[in-house]
Amino acid sequence: MTGYFDELETRSDDARQEALGQDLPLALARAKTAPALARLLREVDPASVTDRSALARLPVIRKAELTEAQAKTPPFGGYATRPAAEFDHIFQSPGPIYEPGRREGDWWRLGRFLHASGVGRGDIVQNCFGYHLTPAGMMFESGARAVDAAVLPAGTGQTELQVRAAVDIGTTCYAGTPDFLKVILDRADAMGESLGIIRAVVGGGALFPSLRQEYGDRGIVTRQCYATADLGNIAYESEALEGMIVDEGVIVEIVRPGTGDPVPDGEVGEVVVTTLNPDYPLVRFATGDLSAVLPGPSPCGRTNMRIRGWMGRADQTTKIKGMFVRPEQVAALVARHPEIGRARVVAERDGEMDVMTVQLEAPGGEAGNYAASVMDTLKLKARIQVVAPGSLPNDGKVIEDRRSYD
Repeated sequence: MTGYFDELETRSDDARQEALGQDLPLALARAKTAPALARLLREVDPASVTDRSALARLPVIRKAELTEAQAKTPPFGGYATRPAAEFDHIFQSPGPIYEPGRREGDWWRLGRFLHASGVGRGDIVQNCFGYHLTPAGMMFESGARAVDAAVLPAGTGQTELQVRAAVDIGTTCYAGTPDFLKVILDRADAMGESLGIIRAVVGGGALFPSLRQEYGDRGIVTRQCYATADLGNIAYESEALEGMIVDEGVIVEIVRPGTGDPVPDGEVGEVVVTTLNPDYPLVRFATGDLSAVLPGPSPCGRTNMRIRGWMGRADQTTKIKGMFVRPEQVAALVARHPEIGRARVVAERDGEMDVMTVQLEAPGGEAGNYAASVMDTLKLKARIQVVAPGSLPNDGKVIEDRRSYD
């Protein structure tokens, strides 16, 4: 398959910024019709939010806040713009947390990813994502419909039946977690069956290079996406295989963990997403995942922002000396001292005792000058090290636990 899903994928920077200036105010105005977002954004004039810098001044919504809101106002916590009965589906993910869904259009925007993976008319997609309670199965089925592919709603497990179905109906594309395809292929080998799968579209887990290579050796082209039940598709791979291209229906920011402050391009931070979905318009929703922006457009010709993909979790809350230390506290420490670029809390063991070291990137200065601020913000005494700007690892960590629990 050649070409792009639509003209949005190859817009110029100017055209993309112009569209952002139009789309953001409309999305925020729609968001303010949801009760919880109306309270959160009550001081915000949607017409004034026309670019990323204005968006970055809005508060961040965290998963814990969404869960708490749903417990008080089920099922969606006041974050949806329509009543629950007006959605086509209501899903339950572990937590529990509830997500809405609709059949109309490509509601989760997976079609763009499947098209970039070469899936389309003539393909039969064996959809091995779950259809029970959680939305992943329906998300990928919706994407397959968007590219005119047929779907076998296979779900999870029952490996021998999966092989039998793939042989009988002529499956050409697998959809599911990266590792379950290997289970199916190994069972097919044991049964003496040859499968016609030539593409795999995966998500929900890590696609390790060795596994991608194993599938490639079998003639299966494998691509992965980064999607969540709350937000739908966030980013996806193309044939260029250089990072992941941000979907056209979301705005992605990379922020310093524990804050809503965007980091410079290339620096690892937490993925924060604003979705333009009018039914469930989450604004600056913190995913808890780490990633970083890649410079420039993709060699495949798609021009939207690229990210490096999943690089770990941003929620690094750690118990040290019996006290929880959170990324928000580290951010508060940095905010007290303009000369500090970044900070990192390191937890180690000295014999049977916890030891906390606070490393501060600053152009000089005495460690003792920061002792009071460390105690005030982190509530613990610590060893303090002043290190040169740029010397801390670019891995998104603000709290590093080096203790061994073996």
